[in-house]
Amino acid sequence: MSLEQALNDQERLAQLDRAQLEQLVGLVEYDASGDPFPVSGWDALVWAVGNATQTAHFYQSALGMELVAYSGPETGNRDHLAYVLESGAARFVVTGAYDPSSPLADHHRRHGDGIVDIALSVPDVDRCIAHAAGQGATVLEQPRDLSDEHGTVRLAAIAAYGDTRHTLVDRSRYTGPYLPGYVARRSTHVKRDGAPRRLFQAVDHVVGNVELGAMDRWVDFYNRVMGFTNMAEFVGEDIATEYSALMSKVVANGNHRVKFPLNEPATGKKKSQIDEYLEFYGGPGAQHVALATNDILTTVDALRGEGVEFLATPASYYEDAELRARIGEVRAPIEELQARGVLVDRDEDGYLLQIFTKPIGDRPTVFFELIERHGSLGFGIGNFKALFEAIEREQEKRGNF
Repeated sequence: MSLEQALNDQERLAQLDRAQLEQLVGLVEYDASGDPFPVSGWDALVWAVGNATQTAHFYQSALGMELVAYSGPETGNRDHLAYVLESGAARFVVTGAYDPSSPLADHHRRHGDGIVDIALSVPDVDRCIAHAAGQGATVLEQPRDLSDEHGTVRLAAIAAYGDTRHTLVDRSRYTGPYLPGYVARRSTHVKRDGAPRRLFQAVDHVVGNVELGAMDRWVDFYNRVMGFTNMAEFVGEDIATEYSALMSKVVANGNHRVKFPLNEPATGKKKSQIDEYLEFYGGPGAQHVALATNDILTTVDALRGEGVEFLATPASYYEDAELRARIGEVRAPIEELQARGVLVDRDEDGYLLQIFTKPIGDRPTVFFELIERHGSLGFGIGNFKALFEAIEREQEKRGNF
C-alpha cells in the first residue's frame, strides 16, 4: 500500500496530499501485503459528554471545527444527540444522552467527558475482525452493513483498554455526511473576521493511560491483534521528575498514520499525572489527543483568544543554553515560542513544536496537544520533564499532588 493509496476519502476531501500528511503526522511507506490487520487511518474520535449541544458549540467556536452532520430525536434517534465536526482530516463525533436511561449517561457518570470510541478506517472489516477474534480480542460488534440512499458502510467493533472501543469502518461505498442515521447539518456559528480557515489539519496521535502493570499487556494487544509495531519506549529519568514518574511505550500502524502512546504510572514520591487521571476518569482511557497543525503560533494565538488555557512554561526553559544548542535553528525565533509557551524538540530526523492545553472538562482528565512537525517522527522526549513539571504545578493547585 503506497502512501497515496493510504489516503482516505476524508483526507482527500480536506485537500491534504501525501506530502502534507508526511509532514503533518510523520507518515512512512510500508508494505501492507503481509499485514493481517491493515489500518488506513483514523475514522473518528467519538466523545461521550454531559452536554453534546454545548460541547459541539465549544469545538466550533474555540477549536474552529465545522459542523457537518447530526443525529438526534428529529432524525429518529431517541437515545442520544450526536454532532459530527471536522477540521481538515480530523473528525470528532460528540455524543450526549437524550434518554436518561441511555448507556451514554452511565458512561458519563463513571468517566466524565472523554473518548468512548477511537474509530479506525480499514479496507477490509471482515479480515480485521477474523484476525482479531483469532488472537483472542473481545469482539463487541460483528461485521454488519448500514445503508441508506448514500450507499453502505461496513462496521464492526472490538474492545480496547477500559471502556474504550475501536470501531472498524469501511466507508468506501458510502457518500453520505457521516453514517446512515445522520443528516447533513451546518451551523449558524460565524467565525471571527480574519480567523484562519482551520486551526488544525489532522489527528497525530491519541494517548492512552492504563493501570499499573497493564502497559505491556496493551502493547502486546496492539502488536498481536492489530499488527501495530513498536515506535518508541520511554522509561527511567527520561520520563520522571523529582516527585513523580511514569512509563510509556508507543505503538503505530504500518504507515504511522495511527499512533498510540500508552502510559502507566511508576513509583514516585507523589501522585503522578497518570494516577490522577485513573482516579478521576474512573479507570483506563484516552488521556489526550495530539492535533497536527502547520502553523502552531497562529493556532495558539487563536485558541487563547477564544479562552483556551495552556500549561505554563517557565522562562528558564527557553534560557537553557543546552536546549538552545541542541535544537539549533527552527522556523520561529525562540522569543516567539517563549511568548506563547510553545516547546521545541529535535531528533535525528528533524524537529517539532508542541504545546499542551489544560484539561478541557470539569475533571482533570482529557486535554489536547498541538504539534507541528518538521521531519521529527518523535513525541518531544526532550520536553517531557518540562511538561510533567507543568502538569505537577497544576495538580498541586487542584490538591491532587
